[in-house]
Amino acid sequence: MAKKEIAVFGAGCFWHVELALSKLKGVLETKAGYMGGDEEKYPNPTYKEVCTDKTRYAEVVKVIYDADKISYSELLDFFWNNHNPTTLNRQGLDIGTQYRSVIFYFNDKQKKIAEASKKKMQKKLSREIVTQIVKAGRFFEAEEYHQRYLEKRGLPICPI
Repeated sequence: MAKKEIAVFGAGCFWHVELALSKLKGVLETKAGYMGGDEEKYPNPTYKEVCTDKTRYAEVVKVIYDADKISYSELLDFFWNNHNPTTLNRQGLDIGTQYRSVIFYFNDKQKKIAEASKKKMQKKLSREIVTQIVKAGRFFEAEEYHQRYLEKRGLPICPI
């Protein structure tokens, strides 16, 4: 039986991040969604609202994984190596707080591993890492058309 655990990462547009994470051995499920915003003002955020850059939500991917097959540290290594953690509120052409680099942790163990991983990665980079490490709040699943968006269209990367 799988030892299921959850991780949530924001690394720009969730389409590419979800596709890349879904291909890792040990990842059981991925979901595109939103986290880290103003839950009082936006209790059920929509893509249209998140795109206004007013909600404070980040586009994220929730990863359900088998901890016996892939570790949280391995997921973090993948996270660091598959986006630019040194650009504030931006990934490529996508600009806004919804595209920020962020790790949402669910417990003290994840927080400590994420912080150690960030320090380790910082030693390899000349520019400062701006990735936030934040306690997870409520995860809001994105609209169905965002789920496995690239896979449904047979696209290996985001065309935008």
